[in-house]
Amino acid sequence: MDEFEFFIDPSRCIGCEACKHACMECDTHRGRSMIHLEFVDRAISTQTSPVVCMHCEDPTCAQVCPADAIKQTEDGIVQTSTKARCIGCSNCVLACPFGVPQYVTDIDQIVKCDMCYDRTSIGKKPMCATVCPSQALYYGTRDELVKMRRETPVNDFVFGQQRVRTKVNLMSAPDAQELDFDIMNFMPDTEAEPDIYADDLGVWTESNGR
Repeated sequence: MDEFEFFIDPSRCIGCEACKHACMECDTHRGRSMIHLEFVDRAISTQTSPVVCMHCEDPTCAQVCPADAIKQTEDGIVQTSTKARCIGCSNCVLACPFGVPQYVTDIDQIVKCDMCYDRTSIGKKPMCATVCPSQALYYGTRDELVKMRRETPVNDFVFGQQRVRTKVNLMSAPDAQELDFDIMNFMPDTEAEPDIYADDLGVWTESNGR
């Protein structure tokens, strides 16, 4: 199944959490889900997005691990932390540009999706992709997916000056070649109205020059 790839389409996620429960069934996960759901904008929408490991070609999580607890297989799967080595420092949690690893206090260990390596390494599909009713998580060939979807699978991402290529694909606009997640694109406009409360308190701001 070397030609099989993992595809994520957040726009199809319906928040059913079937993926989380299926993830718990993997033999190596000991009844714990390695993936989670995030609300896109809880204040105005119920839209959720599944968070699975993107399996970067050059994984930052492994680079910053001082205990060498995160390993990458020859076929590019970035495995979850090794219990015997993980010291719970959370370096990987802070370093991952996709916000994937999570620190679990009751076991004092970092956990993250390993694409059900116990299954995919022997030709089976990841548990989450087998149960997703809306195919927000899809595991198959690129040719199969292109025939069914109008979106384009993207695995090149930009975070400021950092460029990241991943093994997992994110479905995006038909003409997309890469996705730019520079945090400055989401910051408030610096030319916004002056802070009237700061002005009343006599605090120095660029608008009042004090």
